[in-house]
Amino acid sequence: MNYNADSAAFQTGDDWYRPRTSPVLVVLSGPSGVGKDAVLHRMKAMGYPFHFVVTATTRPPRPGEVDGVDYHFVSPAVFAEMMEKGELLEHALVYGEYKGIPKAQVREALASGKDVIMRIDVQGAATVRRLVQGATFIFLTTASEEELVRRLRARRTEGPEQLRLRLATAREELKRISEFDYCVVNRDGQLDETVRQIVAIITAEKLRVGRRPVEL
Repeated sequence: MNYNADSAAFQTGDDWYRPRTSPVLVVLSGPSGVGKDAVLHRMKAMGYPFHFVVTATTRPPRPGEVDGVDYHFVSPAVFAEMMEKGELLEHALVYGEYKGIPKAQVREALASGKDVIMRIDVQGAATVRRLVQGATFIFLTTASEEELVRRLRARRTEGPEQLRLRLATAREELKRISEFDYCVVNRDGQLDETVRQIVAIITAEKLRVGRRPVEL
């Protein structure tokens, strides 16, 4: 006997009853310097079949960054046009530059059945929480403030004043952890463990009974 419905599948033989699992939309957020980009790069290198959303930004690329891979680097005029046409799921002014999530990219990935991971700042995550039903929110942080300072200094992309601004912002963002579903500590030298924890969260969410499908 075979049975297949929108909510479940049941087959005799070696297969058991299996609830239908809709794709998961994961919002990965946290202060600058906690390693969001490093985590996503490692996930890609390990071959996880997620769709990694590419954010649009008006800031210039840093050394080693690739357009269309790390970010969609666009001019302020192009970004403004995207805003006016309603092509962005959310957008925000972050440290003097605009960042935004292309709406169509997320919808197409979810429609294809892929789990989607969206890297976004804490301010943007709050906006997505208001606009999107059924998303899963993960806050990424470091083991200590000292560790965060070391990482920001090692990047050598900020002067002393901007570094102080990022740290002050990080302290404020840490107060918003309660707005998230999960918190993962990305410890120095344990990137693979961080990835494993995030993948475990995604697996658990897909298996959670009564999980609400993503509504975008």
